Amino acid sequence: MTIELAVSWARRFGDDVRADESFGLLTVDVPPELWEEALTFARDELGCGFFDWLSAVDELERGFAIVTHLHSLEQGHHLLIRTTVPREDPRLVSATAVYRGANWHERETHEMFGVIFDGHPDLTPLLLPDEFEGHPLRKEFVLAARVAKPWPGAKEPGESGHGAPSRRRMLPPGVPQDWGPAARAATEARRGARRGAGEAPGDQPARRRARGIDPEGGDV
Repeated sequence: MTIELAVSWARRFGDDVRADESFGLLTVDVPPELWEEALTFARDELGCGFFDWLSAVDELERGFAIVTHLHSLEQGHHLLIRTTVPREDPRLVSATAVYRGANWHERETHEMFGVIFDGHPDLTPLLLPDEFEGHPLRKEFVLAARVAKPWPGAKEPGESGHGAPSRRRMLPPGVPQDWGPAARAATEARRGARRGAGEAPGDQPARRRARGIDPEGGDV
């Protein structure tokens, strides 16, 4: 069945799409401009009437991969269709005109990754509070909660506040090395250590003179 599906894609779109089988699942890569046409083809010609899921993957400089899973309940096959939108302008035509079930999936993807789905009826926030800023599933998003307080169930020894401390505390993914209260405290500690190590015995009389005390006795 997978081979027949791949042949169907090749006949319809030629070299504009790439269909590969992996673990019995056919994955079809399409350019963004053919996204709606590819979904319509899967629904009308390949019998994929069941829309299962849609989301994105942050692939950094490559942009955002938009991934959707479609099923044919009658014929028993499953398709994974994906495309990639650029990071500087992450836009894609909405799939809601083909599959109404894509509505809230696109709202969540817009909220978490910042991808704009042109033609979507209402891209209002779905999960996050109105005052929330940023897109938390982008890889550059700082995971502030991982730094502001101990993270329960953490894999790093000592990171959860229980057990032996790790020899070198690892910052969670997405957190810059110099970010957060722990980093500021460590910086201050290093500065204090450097100040303490730089004090020579001859420095103390100068400070005492500054306070009006003669190191040989009496006032100055």
